[in-house]
Amino acid sequence: MGSTRHCHACGREYALPGLPGRSETCDGCGADLKVCLNCVSYEPRVAYQCRDRRADPVAEKQAANFCEYFDFVRREWTARPASGQREQAARDVLKKLLED
Repeated sequence: MGSTRHCHACGREYALPGLPGRSETCDGCGADLKVCLNCVSYEPRVAYQCRDRRADPVAEKQAANFCEYFDFVRREWTARPASGQREQAARDVLKKLLED
């Protein structure tokens, strides 16, 4: 499975050529597509969560913005577990660790 471009919220593949416009939204969930969370420069561990030092800081990483350095990240989408499943998995690991 190759790397493709996906919506940050639901994982639906963005198959159109080129980059999404500022007002373009996901056909699956309606989330904005030209957002920091879909950009190759997004990195939660650096200043302003952006590796591109030329870009202006953006406060809402999930909201559409005017960044001229946006480039849609290509990745292999892995669905995030629902919060209840994640909590249960953590409890199971803890029980196994404590041998309960």
